[in-house]
Amino acid sequence: MTMGLLIAALLMGFFGSPHCLGMCGGIVAAFGLSMKDISPAKKRGLIATYHLGRLLSYTLLGLVAGLIGTTILAPLMMGNSTPRILLGLVLVFVGLTMLGLPFLNKLERFGMRFWQALGPLRTKVFPLNTVPKALAAGLLWGFLPCGLVYGALLIAVVGHDPLTGAVLMFAFGLGTIPMLVATHGTVNWIRHHIGRLRLRQLNGAIMVISGLAVVAVPMVMANMHGHMDHGQMNHEQMNHEQMNHEQMNHEQMNHEQMNHEQMNHEQMNHEQMNHEQMNHEQMNHEQMNHEQMNHEH
Repeated sequence: MTMGLLIAALLMGFFGSPHCLGMCGGIVAAFGLSMKDISPAKKRGLIATYHLGRLLSYTLLGLVAGLIGTTILAPLMMGNSTPRILLGLVLVFVGLTMLGLPFLNKLERFGMRFWQALGPLRTKVFPLNTVPKALAAGLLWGFLPCGLVYGALLIAVVGHDPLTGAVLMFAFGLGTIPMLVATHGTVNWIRHHIGRLRLRQLNGAIMVISGLAVVAVPMVMANMHGHMDHGQMNHEQMNHEQMNHEQMNHEQMNHEQMNHEQMNHEQMNHEQMNHEQMNHEQMNHEQMNHEQMNHEH
């Protein structure tokens, strides 16, 4: 599931970046104006540096979000299906946000207050003519209020651990880089094709479907497994009854065997009776012969 979340975060950053280009594009333009007197080679290095700072900022936010999810939410969700259900609901929520529903507008307005509070620090990074200033500018840029960033942070909260949250936000940041480093002509081409093909909406729909699948599929599988176990129980009960029936027939067989032995025993007694009768007749015959001998005498 972690790999699936990484891909979702990466695509979320890529397909969502045209929507955020208005505000982020202004920052990129301001950075570019501050580096107009710098050589092209050094300028490319500074651009890479402030994007690295932004990715580090996202990674730090993801680490904090994952830590919150682990320390606060995890103890409440041990030994049950709540983490999976919560993850599915977050994916649905973020997907609906990418489809255009303004769920995170209030959170963006709250973030704007924090962004304005960072104003004095932002002015100190200009002009962007050194690596430390470029890195600091990127770190501050990561706190720019954006509903898309907040949606990615929600996914990091319900991730497995702080490290997962950090990696998810880093992947999200990587997805936004192509739009922000492209030239003006390339930016227009990317925005045109993403808008014409409705790729942002398609990605949002995929996230909604994925979230629903995360919630529903294990429930359906558990229900099917329960029916299968019930059928197996009935089958075993049938075999048990069959065993009892066969045992009854076996006992009946023994009973018939007992009657057969009893029959043999009676036959034996009958033969014994005939034998005794034979002896009795023999005794009478001998007695008759004896009486005849006495009579002749």
